[in-house]
Amino acid sequence: MQRAKRKLEHIKYALELGAGPASTHLADVRFLHNCLPELNPADIDLSVQILGKRLRLPFFIDAVTGGTQAVAEVNRKLAQVAARVGIGMAVGSQYGAVREDGDKSSYEVVREELGEGLVIGNISALATAEQAQRAVDMLKADALEVHLNAAQELWMAEGDKDYAGLLDKMVQMKAALSVPVIAKETGCGIAAEQYRLLLDAGFRHFDCAGAGGTNFPAIEAARRGVTLSYEFASWGVPTCWSLMDAQAVLPQDAVLLGSGGVQNAADAVRVLALGADAVGITGVVLRLVVEQGVKAAVQYFQQLEEELRCYLLLLGAQTPEQLRRVPLVVTGETKDFVACRGYELAQLCRARRG
Repeated sequence: MQRAKRKLEHIKYALELGAGPASTHLADVRFLHNCLPELNPADIDLSVQILGKRLRLPFFIDAVTGGTQAVAEVNRKLAQVAARVGIGMAVGSQYGAVREDGDKSSYEVVREELGEGLVIGNISALATAEQAQRAVDMLKADALEVHLNAAQELWMAEGDKDYAGLLDKMVQMKAALSVPVIAKETGCGIAAEQYRLLLDAGFRHFDCAGAGGTNFPAIEAARRGVTLSYEFASWGVPTCWSLMDAQAVLPQDAVLLGSGGVQNAADAVRVLALGADAVGITGVVLRLVVEQGVKAAVQYFQQLEEELRCYLLLLGAQTPEQLRRVPLVVTGETKDFVACRGYELAQLCRARRG
């Protein structure tokens, strides 16, 4: 009962609070128009191959909810959207379901609706290797996100406050599973220092989940009737900065999912240009599904597709991967970030681009 109440409150406050107040800083990245694109729009290919599956569009619906029958219909509708537009989907945390033998149907509906499509499981870094395998089996998942959410847990009344040994637990999970294990933040981003630690531990799949999108610390504070200070509410590595840090340290064989506050095609094209292999979208799709239904969310992705094709044409890129080669102009606080990190922008933009 308590878990069901919490899951419903997460959706309630996610919709009430929206994104922010942190900025993704994606708007600090500007493009230079290519007046000689030498492209036929019909030849632009937006599909991507990722985690063993071909997606028609370079998007996935990132972790939202699950764990109680009360939210099963939300997950079903989200999966229907993903199936209709040809993208992947990650479920919300399965930790409760595998730890307490809780409701599984709210997760299983995702595989039912997506069929052979890309389905990503999700579990806490506190889980055991056995629990991780149960999460994968529950969905016949193609990959498993292992989420890092210290900031959320700190403000959650019933949250776990002991984070010692997280990396060791993640390594044990990775060793025990046959599917890719994705190191994922939950809205506070991953910095270069932690990318390096994870790389050294053998990880090659990452979801930056930067600051500027759904704010789980603020959601947990709202559940307790507490208002966070601006500094705590803005805590985290902005999505843009987390992607730049990834470019500085990740090798060519790494898989990078870019998420955190992506609202529109302009955000998505920047995330792809900053090296992401696919773009995760959560808050805006959840709102559309809950408030307007599946059709509205499908139309949203159709608009994204149309606008993304326009951006690729105007930048002379035939595929999302080719966006990594277009010149970028960095402004605002992100320019200061680049300087403070000691990055050379031209070198940074080529870091994972072959």
